[in-house]
Amino acid sequence: MKGLFKSKPLSPPELVRHLRELLNFINPATPSREPKKEKYREEKMSEFNKCILEMRSILYGIDGAEPVLEACAQLTQEFMKEDTIRLLIVCLPKLDLGARQNATRVITNLSRQRIDSRSMAAEYLENNLDLINILILGYEDNEIALSYGPILRECIRCQSVARYVLESAQMKNFFDYVQNPNFEISSDAAATFKELLTRHKSTVAEFLSKNFDWFFQEYNSQLLQSPNYITRRHAVKLLGDMLLDRSNSAVMIRYVISLDNMRILMNLLREPNKAIQLESFHVFKLFVANQNKPPEIVGILLSNRSKLLRFFSGFNIDKEDEQFEADKAQVVKVITDLNLEADDDEQ
Repeated sequence: MKGLFKSKPLSPPELVRHLRELLNFINPATPSREPKKEKYREEKMSEFNKCILEMRSILYGIDGAEPVLEACAQLTQEFMKEDTIRLLIVCLPKLDLGARQNATRVITNLSRQRIDSRSMAAEYLENNLDLINILILGYEDNEIALSYGPILRECIRCQSVARYVLESAQMKNFFDYVQNPNFEISSDAAATFKELLTRHKSTVAEFLSKNFDWFFQEYNSQLLQSPNYITRRHAVKLLGDMLLDRSNSAVMIRYVISLDNMRILMNLLREPNKAIQLESFHVFKLFVANQNKPPEIVGILLSNRSKLLRFFSGFNIDKEDEQFEADKAQVVKVITDLNLEADDDEQ
């Protein structure tokens, strides 16, 4: 008779409570190697896989159907209780690949859930910032990096969390993470690095202003001058995004008065890769357009006038772009006029 009756589906809060029990078993305070307990653990892992898959279905919907908002809200509220989200993050390295991927998607979705216009995940994270340290250190473990990375990016959508990361000692570690030999991990770290330096405008501007010297010294030496062309390409693109953002106008002015910075960009313009050339041009034009160029920058532009004009005469992109052509024409005009001004001064 028992097989004739199906157990009643768990409600979202019950599902989270059951998950919490499973997590405490998967990550016990005192691990055991007894064969019986190991077998029992396998059974609990199977239960966990079903549980996390059911949560994913609630949050993302099934077969194209929209998720039920009330169920999502209940799941989110229960998840923030008794450190369930912490338990799940800490347990991720102990899960198999499939369960880890599902758990990662559940956590990233929960981070975006809003209840009465409030982000419960943001409120939780603000009081548990040590979790962010755990997520960042995930980039030092190739097994977990691609799970912790997406979760970290969701977390730094919260401005206070992004500020915490920017101001932390671990911010410097990103210069190593984006150069990980594993392409997938370096790309993921680069996506997080970009998010940190572009999402929250006022916070980023404050960070760059306060940390200008060490940050751009590392940025120039480790990224723009990296032996890896993909690293250089991503770095010069991100540099342009930062300097061309109006919120960073003061930072941009400080950057473009440096002769060393301009030399790096001039070298990048000589790269054989068209994408790097184009992104470098978008930064180089800022040095040329600066109305208050230091004498040493004017001198370098003049001494390299012929080479620069010859380069720009053949510098084109594959598709028509009126803005690019206008910018290039303006750069050529300014460099040419600088030379005429110098001739006038000599006379």
